[in-house]
Amino acid sequence: MAGSTIKAVHDIFQSMEYGPSAALNYATAQAWLDHHSRSLGLFIDGKFVRPADRQSRSLSDSKGGTVCSTVCAVEDDVSQCASSAANGFKAWSGLTCSQRAKVLLSLVSVLGQHGQCVSELCELCGASCSPSTLVRLLQYYGSWAQLRDTLITNWTPLGVVAVVVSDDCSLYSIMLKVLPALAMGNSVIIVPGRSSTPAVLLLAQLFMGAGLPAGALNVLTGSDMSLGAKVAESPSISYVAYSGNKQDGVMLCKATAGMGVPVSVSPCIGATCPFIIFESADIDSAVDGVIEAAFKKKREVHWVLCVQESVLESVVARLRLRMVGMKCVALCCDGDRALVDAAVQEAQQQGATLVQSCAAPPSGAQYPPTVLCGAAPSSPFVISPSPGPLLPLMTFRSNTEAVTLGNHSPHGQAASIWTEDLTLALETAKSLSVGSLWVNSHSVSDPCLPVSGHKDSGTCTDGGQEGLYQFLRQSCSSSPPLPRSSPVSMDYSMFGTAASPAIIPDVSDPARAPKAYLQFVSGKACKSVSGCSVAVQSPGGGSVLAYCPEGGRKDVRNAVEAAVKVQPGWMKKSPSARAQSLYSLAKGLEAKRRDIVVSINVQTGLSMDEAEKEVELSIARLSDWAAYCDKVQGGALPVPQSGSALSLPEALGVVGVVLPDKDPLLSTVTLLGAAIATGNAVIMIPSQKNPLPVLTFIQVLQSSDLPAGLVNIVTGLRDQLTVALANHSVIKAIWYWGSAEGCQYLQYTCTSPLKILCLFCQKDEERRDWTRSSLLEEMWRNAVQWKSVWIPTA
Repeated sequence: MAGSTIKAVHDIFQSMEYGPSAALNYATAQAWLDHHSRSLGLFIDGKFVRPADRQSRSLSDSKGGTVCSTVCAVEDDVSQCASSAANGFKAWSGLTCSQRAKVLLSLVSVLGQHGQCVSELCELCGASCSPSTLVRLLQYYGSWAQLRDTLITNWTPLGVVAVVVSDDCSLYSIMLKVLPALAMGNSVIIVPGRSSTPAVLLLAQLFMGAGLPAGALNVLTGSDMSLGAKVAESPSISYVAYSGNKQDGVMLCKATAGMGVPVSVSPCIGATCPFIIFESADIDSAVDGVIEAAFKKKREVHWVLCVQESVLESVVARLRLRMVGMKCVALCCDGDRALVDAAVQEAQQQGATLVQSCAAPPSGAQYPPTVLCGAAPSSPFVISPSPGPLLPLMTFRSNTEAVTLGNHSPHGQAASIWTEDLTLALETAKSLSVGSLWVNSHSVSDPCLPVSGHKDSGTCTDGGQEGLYQFLRQSCSSSPPLPRSSPVSMDYSMFGTAASPAIIPDVSDPARAPKAYLQFVSGKACKSVSGCSVAVQSPGGGSVLAYCPEGGRKDVRNAVEAAVKVQPGWMKKSPSARAQSLYSLAKGLEAKRRDIVVSINVQTGLSMDEAEKEVELSIARLSDWAAYCDKVQGGALPVPQSGSALSLPEALGVVGVVLPDKDPLLSTVTLLGAAIATGNAVIMIPSQKNPLPVLTFIQVLQSSDLPAGLVNIVTGLRDQLTVALANHSVIKAIWYWGSAEGCQYLQYTCTSPLKILCLFCQKDEERRDWTRSSLLEEMWRNAVQWKSVWIPTA
C-alpha cells in the first residue's frame, strides 16, 4: 500500500532493529491496587491489617509515578505477627503431609486464575517474575510436602521462619525461601523489599484463599532492614533466611548477633560472574548469549567476559556487529550515571578500548551497552562493577588461566562456559568455585537442583532436597544449638584479648615437672610461635597435670597456610582413597588405645571402663566416616528443560573447629571425620578445659598416612584462637562450641567474607549426645557445599 510504514520481514531481519514497545496499562494490577485504595496494609493472621498512627512509604514505578503506599510496622505489629505465626505453626504443622501438599498444589490453579495480576504487579514495581516460574516452584515443593515423612525421616520443622529480603530482591528469590519452609511444615513471616511488597501481599492473599491456615503466612512491611532485626528479636522466631544484596545481609547479621537465632545469607544480587568463551566454542551462539545475559535481561549479577586469545578478534567483531542498533539502557538514577561515567573514564585511562552500540548521551539516567576491551583482573571496574550496562572483557591463553580468571572474583555465585568440548567443559566446571555453572547457556534455574553460595556468595543451600534441611532440625536433637537470649553489650575489638598470664614451664627438675605437650601444625609436633605455655588443670582444679603451647594468631596463620597447600589435592583424591586413610586412622587409634584411655581418665576423671568405652566408640566413629566417604554423592537430576543437569557435593575448603569440653575424644573424631571425609582441611582448637586426649591423639595423626597439613591442632586460650579463626579470610566455615559471648562475636564478625557458622553454646552442651549415629548425617551436611552444572542438548 502506498505510504505504508509497515516493513517487510526481509527488511526487519536485515536491520535487526527493535520493534515498537507494546502499550502496557496493567489494568488487572491497577484494579487490585484500587480495591485497596492504593494503600497496602500488613498481612497478619490471614487478613489485611492497617493499624492507625503508622508511618507509610510510597512505592514508585520506573517512570517515577506513585504506585501505592505501604505501612511501616512497629514493635506492636511485630509482636502481634509473631504471636499469629506461632499459632499458625501449630495449625499448619498439625496437618498431615498430604493435607499440606494439597494446599500448595491447589495454589497452582489459583495462580492460573490470578497469574496476570501477579505478573503485572511484578512488572509495574520492577520485581519481574513470570507466573510459570512460580507454578514450577509450587509444583516442586508441593510434591516435597507430600513426601517429607517418607523421604526425610527423623527431621522435624523448626517452627516460625522469618524470610527477610532487600529492596532489590526478585519475587522468585523470595519464594525460593518461603515455599520450602512452608512445605516442611513451618510458618513464615515475610519481610519483603520495597519493589516486591505488592506482589508478596497479593500472593499471601491467594495463599489464604487456597486453604492455608491463618497465621501460617504473614507479611510485615517497613522502611528499612531494621525491621528484619526486630522480627528476629521475637522469641518465637526459630530461623532467619535472608536473600538480596550483601550489604543489607551484613547489617542483618550484625544486628541479630547474640539473639540466639541462626541467620543464613544468600547474596543473590550484585555478584561478579565469569562468562568464559573457549576457542572450541560456537562463537556466534556465545556472542548471542553474552549480549542477552549482559545487556538484555534484568541483571541481578555483573558479568565479566573472558575470551581465549586465539578467538579474541572474532569475538570482538561479532560483538560490534550484534550491538549495532541496540538502545541505551535505563539506569536507576542520575547518581548511577555518574558512577558509570567514572568507571568508563578509569577503564580508558588504564588502556581499555570501548565497543558501544551508539554514542553515550551527554547526560541523563541512561547509557548504551558498552564492552570494555582489555580489562585487567585487578581493575576496580572489574572487582567492583558500577551499576550500568558495562561488560569488562579479559583474555586468557590456556585452560588453566581461564580457571584462574574465573576464580579471581571474591564471589562464587555462578559462571557460564562456552565450548563444544565436553571434557573441557566438565573439567572447567569442576575447577570453578561457583554454585551454578551453565555450559553453552546462562541464567537457567530450576528448584530441583541444590545450589550453594561459594566463597563470599552465601552461607546456605537453596533448591533441591538439600535446600530443605535449613528449615528442619533432627527430631532426636534435645535442644536448639543456640538458646534464645538478648545480645550482650561487648566491645568486639577487645574480645579474646584478656588472656591469662603466659607460663614458661619450670624444667629444673624434669622428673617432677608436669609433661609439656606440643601442638600439631603442618604434619609436625611443635611449640607455639610465642614459646609460652598454658597450664592444664586436673578435674578438680587442684593441681597442674601438664602444659600445652599457647598458640596465637601466627600459629593459626601457619596452620591455614599448610592447610591451603594440601586441601585441593586431598579433595581431588577419590572417595575410596580418603576412606582408606580414615580406616588407617582408626587402626592407629586402636594401636594407641591404652595411652588415650589413660589421658581421658586423668583429664576428665572418668573411670577406666568409661574411658575405654569412649575410645571404642571413637574407633567405630572413624570407621563410620570411612564408610561414608563413597556412599553419599550427587548425580543427575530430572529437569523440565531439554538437557542434563548434575548436582555435585564439594568440600568447603578450610574449616576451623573449636572443640567442646564434653567427650573430648569422641567429639574430636566425629568432627574431624566429617571434615576430612568430605575433602576439607581442618584447624582444630582443643577444649581449653580437657585438651589432653586430643594432644595424645596427635601421636595417632603422626603415624597416619594423612597428608601433612590436612589436620592441624593449635592449643591455647579459646577466645584468643577464636578471634584468629574469625579474622582469617581463607577459612570458609567455623564450627564452634563455646560461650554465648563467643557465639555473638562470631555472628557479628564473620561477615566479610561470609563464613558458614555452626554455633553451639557450651552451657547447654551436657544435653548433647555424641554417641548418636544421626550426628553423621547432620555433620556431613555441614561439611559440604553444592554445585549444579547445566548441560543443554538442544
